Amino acid sequence: MEELYDQYRALLFTLAYQLTGSAADAEDAVQDVFVKACDVHPERLEEPKAYLCKMVTNRCLNLQKSARKKREMYVGPWLPEPIRTPEADTLDMTVVRRDLLSYAMLVLLERLTPTERTVFVLREALGFDYPEIAELLGKQVANCRKLMSRARNKMGISEEEPVAAEAVELEWVSRFLTSLEEGNVDHVLSLLTEDVMVVADGGGKATAATRPIQTRDRVARYLLGGFKGAHSHYRESLQFEYAPLNGETSIVIRSGDETLLAMFMQLRRGKLARIYFVLNPDKLVRI
Repeated sequence: MEELYDQYRALLFTLAYQLTGSAADAEDAVQDVFVKACDVHPERLEEPKAYLCKMVTNRCLNLQKSARKKREMYVGPWLPEPIRTPEADTLDMTVVRRDLLSYAMLVLLERLTPTERTVFVLREALGFDYPEIAELLGKQVANCRKLMSRARNKMGISEEEPVAAEAVELEWVSRFLTSLEEGNVDHVLSLLTEDVMVVADGGGKATAATRPIQTRDRVARYLLGGFKGAHSHYRESLQFEYAPLNGETSIVIRSGDETLLAMFMQLRRGKLARIYFVLNPDKLVRI
């Protein structure tokens, strides 16, 4: 069992994390599955990848149902917990980065039912074919294809549209931060799409907008005001760091040893379309 754990732990964590949006829940699910797998007859583990993925999926389907009830009581928007994905050349990190959807895509997954989400993640992130997904979920292939089509529809992604995110280069991020620091309103506006939106998750434990902020003018004012206010409040202690989170270039803001927020950006044709701020301290522990 130790050999199976070493071989499949990263894959199962990546699956569980994308099904739940929580690193803590993903770790618990993987540990729970391997504990239960110790009691499984060896004959049932002849195809360990499929069997373990099915166990993790079933565990996460149950977690998703209970999580939905908790999120109804959540203060403000709920965003997935960020995870570190450093460029270290380890097998685990290679697996996680390869099979991980973009952060913006994880946010869109919240629109789906647990079963739709499972089909989408298995297909688009982990590359399972439809017969494998059908076997894993105990459904017909045609039904899984319909679930996938419905998921894409809810997420606003056409059948032909790729799910891979547009890369956010360090140079672009640097120019954006410089514009905020200099208070250059016109340049900030030029970097935003017409339908740009900011979503902030404070969870009632950190100061954050309780509703998404939309339109270029409002978003620009919010960003410039927030940047100026943060510098005024924290003065010289504020530190901006480029961080490898969720397989993409992100920004982490710290004050001394305290992590204040993680920031994710989604570009569309070179302009900023979505900005996600994770400020809930419970979700910043791992970064």
